[in-house]
Amino acid sequence: MIAIMTYAEAVLAALEDAMRADPRVHLIGRPFSLGPTRALAAKLKQDFPDRVFEPPTSEPANAALGAGAAMAGMRPFVDLGTGAFSFLAFSGIVNEAAVSRYMSGGQLGAPVVYHVSDGVRGSGAPQHSHNLHGFLWGTPGLQVILPATPGDAYGLVRGALDSANPTFLVSHFKLPNSKGPVERGVALPIGKAHVARVGRDVTVVALSLMVQRALEAANQLAAEGIEVEVVDPRTLTPLDEEAILASVRKTGRLVVVDETPLHGGVSSGIAGMVADRGFSLLVAPIRRLGRENTPVPASLVMEEFLVPTATKIIDAIKSII
Repeated sequence: MIAIMTYAEAVLAALEDAMRADPRVHLIGRPFSLGPTRALAAKLKQDFPDRVFEPPTSEPANAALGAGAAMAGMRPFVDLGTGAFSFLAFSGIVNEAAVSRYMSGGQLGAPVVYHVSDGVRGSGAPQHSHNLHGFLWGTPGLQVILPATPGDAYGLVRGALDSANPTFLVSHFKLPNSKGPVERGVALPIGKAHVARVGRDVTVVALSLMVQRALEAANQLAAEGIEVEVVDPRTLTPLDEEAILASVRKTGRLVVVDETPLHGGVSSGIAGMVADRGFSLLVAPIRRLGRENTPVPASLVMEEFLVPTATKIIDAIKSII
């Protein structure tokens, strides 16, 4: 069944369907509990009173609770709220859940799904504007997923709750109200990229909110006869390197767009992978777009200056065409 939903509604629908299908699925916290989805989040508590827990706000305790429940045989979904605050929980996520299977010789897994809302949100200032996926990408044993559309949000949450591995779900602050088609009952594989737009002249690899901005840039350039192929990896770990290389093989040009800082960020990592594995495919230098390496100011004008925009993506594409 296909329905039009917001991104937030799709995540909650995936949770509801997973909880009906699998009694091991539990919810710790209340994702998207503000705004129009507040009633949907409350409905999960009503429908599954013994499987929805709303403990006091303590990111370290809730992350550890989720890891322990997963090791005990459950499949918890743990909402940690604002992404920047989950730095407090990194020990339980990175040093326990992510490495449990390796450290137990495969005898003990932690199939927990952690969820945060993060990114440059609009006057969030430094302590509310982090992009966690850059940090998490360097964590062996942890799957990292960044759905950009409601359909991907539903499918990847279902895929993550079916997975035997710990997963970190990152939702950009500016995506929850975006709308799109959702096919309920269908899980997406973790680690499979999606070509969001087919083109012949240049490949743009973009993640999360940047997929929307890449598509906006591509639509504007199409009027000038420049056809942009937009590749959305959807997951960072595992990364679908073959899909990215296949697109670069076709276009010969690459722009990588992500909101993490350029120094040590995701755009640098993907560009480095293509330089290592596909340098001979390129007919022009790789261009990287990311956030400037500075704390994010509260000023909206200054904030806009720091992050990738459709205009900046267009300029980067034109510089290598």
